[in-house]
Amino acid sequence: MTLFKEIGAVTVLNLQGIPSRLGSSLVIVVGIAGVVGVLISVLAMAIGFSAALDHTGRADRAIVMRGGSTSELGSTLSRDNALTILDAPGVRKTADGKPIGSAEAIVIVGLPQKGSDSGVNVTLRGLGPQGLATRPEIKLIAGRMFQPAVRELIVGKAAEAQFQGLGIGSHIAFRDSDWTVVGLFESGGDAHESELLADAETVMSAYRRNLFQSVTVLLDDAAAFDGFKAALTTNPTLSVDVRREPDYYASMSATLQKILFFVAYVVGGIMAVGALFGALNTMYSAVSARAVEIATLRALGFGATAIVVSVFVEALLLSLAGGVIGAALAWFFFNGNAANTLSGNFTQLVFRLTIGPGVILLGILWACAIGMIGSLFPAIRAARLPIAVVLRAG
Repeated sequence: MTLFKEIGAVTVLNLQGIPSRLGSSLVIVVGIAGVVGVLISVLAMAIGFSAALDHTGRADRAIVMRGGSTSELGSTLSRDNALTILDAPGVRKTADGKPIGSAEAIVIVGLPQKGSDSGVNVTLRGLGPQGLATRPEIKLIAGRMFQPAVRELIVGKAAEAQFQGLGIGSHIAFRDSDWTVVGLFESGGDAHESELLADAETVMSAYRRNLFQSVTVLLDDAAAFDGFKAALTTNPTLSVDVRREPDYYASMSATLQKILFFVAYVVGGIMAVGALFGALNTMYSAVSARAVEIATLRALGFGATAIVVSVFVEALLLSLAGGVIGAALAWFFFNGNAANTLSGNFTQLVFRLTIGPGVILLGILWACAIGMIGSLFPAIRAARLPIAVVLRAG
């Protein structure tokens, strides 16, 4: 009998015995399903969070903040500074020659989450007159646009879904002033969908401020960035930090993204160790229960290789089943669900958990690796069983 036929015969015989070892086999399946489910779920958070910020920004758009600022909240720019930035070379103009840019005021407001009384920080962004032209991806999907000099605002659909009291027509009290929600917008699933938008001058008046936090401009094209940045950073009247918008939002996501990936692999790794010991125990038990059968096969001329491969295949199939079940449960319960967490501005960013083919494949490979490692020593033990001793004892 050829080696492949030996392996096939022994493996089929081994797999046919799984129903008689159903309880111990389920230990592997359930343990690995838990590992894969947790791993995929946390990775889905990291990927969804990153996607929300990565989709925010265009290469032909730049954000300008005070020099040394790491976020908009830590930045202040005077009105004169804002005018100088908007007049810089490289800024796209409207048909009537106005720069397409938005000097913006950023404040943090407290709102309760839906289904909870706990308050969270949400961004209220004041836009300049050209704010929507600067960000054409912002589209009203219900209601109307806010009016300048009136305490009205529009809310992102992600914010409306997660936080209380943001329906159109609702009144919200901020800083002893009453604001009316007049519209609902979407912006392609980016970070701005977690924000409230209003007129910048009205926001600054309500909060008794006279300084902007940032200026965002639409450039003639992506290649105009270097000239725009050079004009501002060499201007002796300014001390500013100029970044491409995608680079700014990528920096905002970097720290939390690393934390989420770290948690995914650390927690998944700890659970994997538990599943690994479960696999070891189960496969050792399976080998012990089949000791006489294995010795008989060896006595009939079946080689050690066939025995080893049959143990590996059993563990691999059980692990694969656990991986598929864990991935399916994670996808069913979590894929597309909305979640929110702190962004780089220390305000809530709403995003959707994303479980794609790459994450599912990673989880299944993780499961297979656990099964293969867990079956290594039991497979070696099966191959080394002393035939005569086992048969005499049996």
